[in-house]
Amino acid sequence: MKEAMLYDKLSEQRVRCRLCEWRCEIQEGKTGFCRVRRNHNGRLYTLVYGRTIARHADPIEKKPLYHFHPGSRALSIATAGCNFRCQWCQNCEISQNPTELHLGHGRKGTPQELAAEALSQNCRSIAYTYTEPTIFFEYSFDTAVEARRNGLANVYVTNGYMTPEMLAQMTPLLDAAAVDLKAFRDSTYKKYTGARLDPVLNSLKQMKKDGVWVEVITLVVPGVNDDFDELREIARFIRDALGAGTPWHLSRFMPAHRMDGTGPTPPATLMRGRDIAREEGLNFVYPGNLGGASNTHCQGCQKLLVERAGHAPPTLHTTTEGTCPSCQTRLPGVGMQG
Repeated sequence: MKEAMLYDKLSEQRVRCRLCEWRCEIQEGKTGFCRVRRNHNGRLYTLVYGRTIARHADPIEKKPLYHFHPGSRALSIATAGCNFRCQWCQNCEISQNPTELHLGHGRKGTPQELAAEALSQNCRSIAYTYTEPTIFFEYSFDTAVEARRNGLANVYVTNGYMTPEMLAQMTPLLDAAAVDLKAFRDSTYKKYTGARLDPVLNSLKQMKKDGVWVEVITLVVPGVNDDFDELREIARFIRDALGAGTPWHLSRFMPAHRMDGTGPTPPATLMRGRDIAREEGLNFVYPGNLGGASNTHCQGCQKLLVERAGHAPPTLHTTTEGTCPSCQTRLPGVGMQG
């Protein structure tokens, strides 16, 4: 075990974790909501430092990040555990049941070894993903420091439930974030994830303010968050709080975990969601898990600028300055030069 960051010692050997917005008060010998941070003799320890339960070199588009060094690869790592209880979780085997078996197995890897591995596999970045990276903050923080020393970017794929204290420490090292905005109703968050909406919205705004490149993901689940009025509200929030150039990924739900009896999202729902977002002024809306509809067009003249086919390296038609060759409008993002 490694002693955790961001916690307070309380009376009677209790501690309060300040890592995510659960802000768990943990008695001696117990773990927090994430089940991977334990109070041992009045000190808080992380149980997942230095051991990955998943580790792969992925296309950056798989995160999904479409406007961040397109065509590059990211060494993608995860530990066991999560601070949400999403009923549709697609990685529930490693996120929802961090047993002693999960905590003890996996691949060892120091931050230095991870950075070296990323370089050896021609990765442009390290992505902290698959499970919720907030819960392995100490490991991701130390790895991010090492990544920066080696010229690598850092990417969070996150539910956005971190505290402002955590973001203050992490965003100086964070280059991009793909953030799940699972709904726009607090009641939906509570029912299907156990969490609340407002902290996620606050994290999105803070990351944007801190200069992190942000892309938003919404898994559109039939009967849960597929109301068109709600999708319109999300589009307006993205436009007003994050900017019209912020990409929004509308992903297709597929049966999983405790919602394996719910059918997939109809493609027409995603396409109508895309149309609504465009009506509200968003320039880059991508229906996901659908096939097609993933190309990027200039927001000025609609010229095709990034051509994608699955997770194959995309073809960029931008200039060396990252602008449209027809109207010279700059394509928002990082590393968008053709």
